[in-house]
Amino acid sequence: MTFQPKFISFDCYGTLINFEMGPTAKVLFKDRVPAERMPAFLDSFRAYRLDEVLGDWKPFFDVLENSIQRTCKKHGIECLASDAVALYAAVPTFQPHPNVVEVLEAIAPHVPLVILSNSMVDLIPHSVAHLKAPFHKVYTAEEARAYKPRMQTFEYMFDQLGCGPEQMMHVSSSFRYDLMTASDLGFMAKAFIDRGHEPTSTEYGVSRLSDVRQLPALLGL
Repeated sequence: MTFQPKFISFDCYGTLINFEMGPTAKVLFKDRVPAERMPAFLDSFRAYRLDEVLGDWKPFFDVLENSIQRTCKKHGIECLASDAVALYAAVPTFQPHPNVVEVLEAIAPHVPLVILSNSMVDLIPHSVAHLKAPFHKVYTAEEARAYKPRMQTFEYMFDQLGCGPEQMMHVSSSFRYDLMTASDLGFMAKAFIDRGHEPTSTEYGVSRLSDVRQLPALLGL
């Protein structure tokens, strides 16, 4: 099956950009967290980041700071004021996953590209520059005043584009942040880029892709 959406929206971090928050934290805490406890520590950090975005909007720095403080408290690890600063500062340095840039450049002449990211106005330009492709629009949680998976984030995008979900495809590597909500909202199409950091599912009407290079074929390209 192929789709002809009016716009194709992408999650940025994790889907297009290799969001190396876990590896960054692993290096940062290597002298404070024993190696055998590190996987559980990083799992908690990931879980708390999700929990922190489910309420009222707050700056992403606060999301990271609260998440790492809660993680350290749970695991009995000292948390330094510099930890959140270091984690936040790493975000602009994260690079695209392999083959992402050329896939975006191949799609862009045919379908306008949109980013919908749990990011900040000051952070996202660095990532967009790494991606190189000509994006039609880039929207952040800061502008929407809500983070995904909240519907408000997607609704902000619809209002800005003047386009409903029934005319759009959404692409993400996350069910919990993106694709469950995209399913509830009724997107024309949903593509799951399986990057191995979340369990896969066939229950949300997604097209599962094991390689981002399979995406153009969904668009008949």
